[in-house]
Amino acid sequence: MDNLLNQFDIDQSQIERMLKESVGQAEDGELFLEYCETEALVFDNGKLKTGTFDTRHGFGLRAVSGEVSAYSHSGDMSQAGLKRACDAVRSVQAGKGGTYAAGPRGTNRKLYVEDNPILAPSFEDKVKLLEEIDSYTRNCDDKVRQVTVSLASNWQIVEILRPDGYFVRDIRPLVRIGINVVVGEGDRQETGSYGFGGRSTYGEFLTQDKWQHGVHEALRMASVNLEAAPAPAGTFDIVLGAGWPGVMLHEAVGHGLEGDFNRKKTSAFSELMGKQVASKGVTVVDNGTMEGRRGSLSIDDEGTPTNDTVLIEDGVLVGYMQDRQNARLMGVESTGNGRRQSYAHQPMPRMTNTYMKSGEHDPQEILESVKDGIYAVSFGGGQVDITSGKFVFDCTEAYEIKNGKVGRPLKGANLIGNGPEAMQRIAMIGNDMELDTGMGMCGKNGQSVPVGVGQPTLRMNAVTVGGTGV
Repeated sequence: MDNLLNQFDIDQSQIERMLKESVGQAEDGELFLEYCETEALVFDNGKLKTGTFDTRHGFGLRAVSGEVSAYSHSGDMSQAGLKRACDAVRSVQAGKGGTYAAGPRGTNRKLYVEDNPILAPSFEDKVKLLEEIDSYTRNCDDKVRQVTVSLASNWQIVEILRPDGYFVRDIRPLVRIGINVVVGEGDRQETGSYGFGGRSTYGEFLTQDKWQHGVHEALRMASVNLEAAPAPAGTFDIVLGAGWPGVMLHEAVGHGLEGDFNRKKTSAFSELMGKQVASKGVTVVDNGTMEGRRGSLSIDDEGTPTNDTVLIEDGVLVGYMQDRQNARLMGVESTGNGRRQSYAHQPMPRMTNTYMKSGEHDPQEILESVKDGIYAVSFGGGQVDITSGKFVFDCTEAYEIKNGKVGRPLKGANLIGNGPEAMQRIAMIGNDMELDTGMGMCGKNGQSVPVGVGQPTLRMNAVTVGGTGV
């Protein structure tokens, strides 16, 4: 597609002049342009239940001085529309002695293809594939009562222009495949799910081996839950599985390390820079430069290249995730974590791919070290209070551990704790760090963006577990 700037009825030099006369009078800001196509298909109960296709395009204009920002957005890509936006943000002027901030320096190498995943396979072929997955799943197990399969894809183009003439463009594909099954015996029914995706076309994800693996994983989880006993309540040593359980790290720790919460001192990690906030050996990073990963970006939504940012190193807090505004107010550099849901939203510090690095222990060694505990393999929903750090997470797949051996499956286990305290309870770190399979979405202040999570197998001592078993 041609440059989005060309959608205006004036040329780039006129646009830059208008930006200089409005945004250029503030300390920072930019013109953000977006075009996005979105397709979603849901196959449920043996038929195509929903099929949607949507496009959005427009611009957002932002002017920032100090802690104040003005933002105007519109789908009217015209000189008149831009003038209205310029007039709306012109009220934000540079502070005393303030000058317009320098733009980002350079960009990353391209981390993903630019092909539009909505174009291939065709709509008809996608529906046939959904039918095939549904039929295959039902034939795998006679206990299957319901199958839901979904495909979702985005193709987003963003452009960022600053009054100083800095211009950058990025084309971002994104796909996601989800498989959910319900199995039952008698009056009891349980669910299992599996999903995968990334910043790519569908090609590598819709191979037969890939989706059949997803079917068997969803069925395995549902069957495990069908046999699960009520989880006990109490205090237990916990082993967290590798990969998706990193969502607890994302929620209970990651959000607390975003720059805005720490600048405003509303995070449980505020004013702890340089201090021991986790057990020795714990290193946590946010890495937006991983090729093809769901949370990866060549540039963030302010035009800054993403980074591999170390947040906690050997248990010591060494960094926060920053956008341009919070970085400037805190006297540091942006880490390339300024993200927004769309042109209708302002950027703010957000995670990309956040994970804990591997340690030295074999996962089996970690399990064998626990006498009486719980092995939490996968999580569902959770709640976190950023200010206090308190969290509650639901386990969707868990097992008891008795004398170092994995025992019966458990249902209804909830992990309860406090993020900073939980990080101090980590006793063993596995050598098997995995990232999730590419399904994560993160919500903050009403905005959602795709993210990645990950971790190795972990042992955490004396964790509070909520359950219904006796």
